[in-house]
Amino acid sequence: MSTRDESHVRTVLSADDVRRALTRIAHEIVERNQGIEGLAILGLQRGGVWVAQALAGILSAIDPQHDVPLGSLDVSFHRDDVGIRPIVPASVTDIAGSLDGRTIVLVDDVLFTGRTVRAALEALNDYGRPSAVQLAVLVDRGHRELPIRPDFVGKNLPTSRDELVVATADGVTIR
Repeated sequence: MSTRDESHVRTVLSADDVRRALTRIAHEIVERNQGIEGLAILGLQRGGVWVAQALAGILSAIDPQHDVPLGSLDVSFHRDDVGIRPIVPASVTDIAGSLDGRTIVLVDDVLFTGRTVRAALEALNDYGRPSAVQLAVLVDRGHRELPIRPDFVGKNLPTSRDELVVATADGVTIR
């Protein structure tokens, strides 16, 4: 549990803002890919899973003729910062079928240093060879340590390195 002072919690996106951002991202995904056929959505454990589920629901409403496979990816054993943080599997990876030839949309709640995305790209190799990989994030807070840039962003949110950004369907806060 965080020992941060709760009086310094600042809400930057409301639940309605989150819903609108996810709807916009879903429409951008459809536009960029000329539909949703051939896509698969993978939420990065843990924070990206709820975002991926929400996006998949919106995509299904946009194009009910096509199913969008939805899965989750745990990158714990592919991280390069295990000396700094312990390896603790967040949850199991759940990928239905092969990723070969599909366009994969990796989904995370908050993009910070880029290390989780780097680990996700490595982990994808265990499940096939996608034709393309795109990245969708609800919040991009900067501070990249690796040359990673999202394709779809709900909100660019400049922060200091020591702030904590918490994203849920109920809103996004900075602590």
